This record gives sequence, structure tokens and C-alpha cells, in this order.
Amino acid sequence: MSASTQQKTDSSISTVTSVEDAAVPRASVTPDLNRHGNVRRILRARWRPIDITVASVIAVASGLVFWMFDLVVTAPAAFLEGLIPGFSGIISGFWYIAGPLAMLIVRKPGAAIYAETIGGLLELAFGNQWGFSGSLVAGLVQGIFSELVFAILLYRIWNAWSTALCGLVTGLGGSLYSLFVLQSGLHPTGGYVITNVMSNCISGAIISGILMWYLFLAIAKTGALSHFASGRMIFDSETR
Repeated sequence: MSASTQQKTDSSISTVTSVEDAAVPRASVTPDLNRHGNVRRILRARWRPIDITVASVIAVASGLVFWMFDLVVTAPAAFLEGLIPGFSGIISGFWYIAGPLAMLIVRKPGAAIYAETIGGLLELAFGNQWGFSGSLVAGLVQGIFSELVFAILLYRIWNAWSTALCGLVTGLGGSLYSLFVLQSGLHPTGGYVITNVMSNCISGAIISGILMWYLFLAIAKTGALSHFASGRMIFDSETR
């Protein structure tokens, strides 16, 4: 093919392309892209049977942890309160583990609320000293605060920092609920309240945040979470 013929051919292709681009209204393309994006978001948010199963397993395991912690918490809490009034909150992170762990693995809206609430329900069913308000309702509140962090992050940021923040905010919500609902009458700016809230936040960040992040990594590295994108990503990076 001669150079002049090639130029004519290229010119024809460019002309046809320009005509085709002009013939397609931009307004008709954008809704399609938006529609496909919305479908993908809906599919990512939809719960599969495996999501329900694993979230339920996390909830049951967490409920057992809550209940066993209820049995042994009195003595260490009294010791810590003797050191610094309100400092018993530094071990409260064990009550906040369900929400962050469920969110890390399932990564679906509502996972934290589901796991914390079902865990609290089981804790109540097994029997403890806190009753309905201190188990089931407290679990619901903690789940909402756990969910709040990842909802603000649009369920897109999954790392140690976001999980630690989730644990911290869960500790904040759990301690405020306990102090002002279950232990009403305390001065909101008093030393006890400030110490208790701060220690709960620290405990939440470390125990239900960082510790749950590394627990998630440990489980994912075994390949047990192969049905989840979160687990496959970690497992594949380990096997390369």
C-alpha cells in the first residue's frame, strides 16, 4: 500500500470514528454506566448464603466469648477499679470483638450489627449478670457503632487502621451506653466517666480492632476464607 493510499485510509477511519462518536449522544452512555455501577454496588451489598453462615458462626463464637468473659470479669474489673476508678474499661474490648471481625470477613452492610446483636442475644440466653439491657440492647448499640465507621468509609477501606478505628468507636458507643443508660446519674464530665470512656476506647482499638485484624489475617492465610474476596486476596498474596 502506498503512503498516499495509507493516508486516505487513515483519514477515512478517522472520519468514520468521528461520525460515530458524534452520532452517539453522551447522555445515552452516561445512564448506562451509572446503571451498571449501581448494579455492581447492589450485588456487592447483597448477602449470599455463605455470608449469613459465616456471620452467624462469628456471632455464636463471639456470644460464647461474651458469656465466658462475663463469668471471669468481676475480679479483674474490681482490681482495676481499685487502682483507678473507671479503669476497668481497659478490658472491655472483649465485648466488642464481633462487629469488627464480622465486617473484616463478610464485608457486607449490616454484618457488624448482625454479629454483635446475635452475639448479645446468645450471651443473654446463656445467662449473665447484665440482663436484657446489658446484653442484647448493648450488643445492638455496639454493632451500630462498629458499622458506622465502615459505612462512613463506604465499605471500601479495609486495613489495620480502619479496624482499629472501628474498635475505638465501638468502645466509645459501648461505654457511653453503659454509663448513661445502665449507670445513670454519673456526672458526664466527672473523672470516673472520662477515665472509663478513654479506657474503653483504648481497649476497643487494641482488642477488638488490632487483635481482630491479625486474627482475620491468620484465618485468611489458611485458605479458610476462600469464598470471600477478602480471604482470597490475603491467601493469594501468601502463596505467590
